[in-house]
Amino acid sequence: MLSIGAFYFFYFVLIGVYIIYLPRMLTRQGFSATEVGIIYAAAPMMRFLLPFFFRRFLSLDDRVYRGALLTLFTASLLFVSTVHTFGLYLAVNLLYGAALGAVLPYVDTIALQVITRERYGRVRLWGSIGFITIALWLGQVLETLNQTFTYLGAASLLTMLTGLYLVRFDPHRDTPVDRDQERAFSLSTYWAFWVSAFLLQVSYGGFYNFFTIYETAQGFSQATISYLWSFGVVCEIVMLYFQGPLLRNHLMGIIKLATLSSVLRWTLLWLWPDHLIVAYISQSLHAVSFALYYTSTITYVFQLYSQKKLAQQFYLGITFGLGGSVGAVLAGWIYDSDPHRLFLFSAITALGAFGMLYLHEGRRRRIDAA
Repeated sequence: MLSIGAFYFFYFVLIGVYIIYLPRMLTRQGFSATEVGIIYAAAPMMRFLLPFFFRRFLSLDDRVYRGALLTLFTASLLFVSTVHTFGLYLAVNLLYGAALGAVLPYVDTIALQVITRERYGRVRLWGSIGFITIALWLGQVLETLNQTFTYLGAASLLTMLTGLYLVRFDPHRDTPVDRDQERAFSLSTYWAFWVSAFLLQVSYGGFYNFFTIYETAQGFSQATISYLWSFGVVCEIVMLYFQGPLLRNHLMGIIKLATLSSVLRWTLLWLWPDHLIVAYISQSLHAVSFALYYTSTITYVFQLYSQKKLAQQFYLGITFGLGGSVGAVLAGWIYDSDPHRLFLFSAITALGAFGMLYLHEGRRRRIDAA
């Protein structure tokens, strides 16, 4: 659906500005790598904590969703006035993360309910197009922190406007939420899957928050780095467009393959950090390690639980939330101490995520047989 695609486009434009270019601008502002890591741990941590609050006290209905969209826009404006004070800027990032923790799970659930899982990738790819568009554009024109915040504010406004339009497509917006069923949601039943998802996202901490800084230190220009980001997203778009038939088959096998591809991806960046061809090969793996992994896992979670929106909140909270937060902090510490070890750590962590999937498969077989 075009309206859902428009939301994904502007939402990931927003994410692109926030992830690709803002960390580097913060280092220019005088923030240390550890401080950048802490700041970029704040928003993910809120995404992790929020589902536990929702499980006990709230439901992700249209009213809460609208409030989250307004909060997201407000936080993007507050960034400008607080960036000169670490504590205040950190607090606004917490507010920003809380809003993110409600917005995307609501839209992902709508998308999976109103379109088939085979078609989901072709709608979600508009987010990737938005991400690559802003990466290419800002790589050519971005020079100051104020410019970065201007793009961030515009993207958040358009995200809010397109997001508000989507409420009409929620098939359950007028249906009362069963609070007892929400409280019965359990992470422990399939704990190994959740640990795997968490570990894989921890492995992405170095990539999301320090890839630009890491490759700049190798002598790559900002334009070259924008091309690397963009190439990865092009590969992601191609995968999202053609992956539909794959999602009809054994989802866990796909998830394992995608997880193993992350191990290879980080190993390449560790062994050959200054080799441009290897960097492009690593980015090509984004098609599998991110695009195929993301769609197969959210589809898997959607099938696994009856509490659809809450399950998506927990998925994003545990992965991009807790995993992103821990990954950002650890990446900051490792980069400060020894930048060359950053992607070795990522590869080992991704390998741990791969091992956890085997534990999950065995446990699920026993549960299904009981």
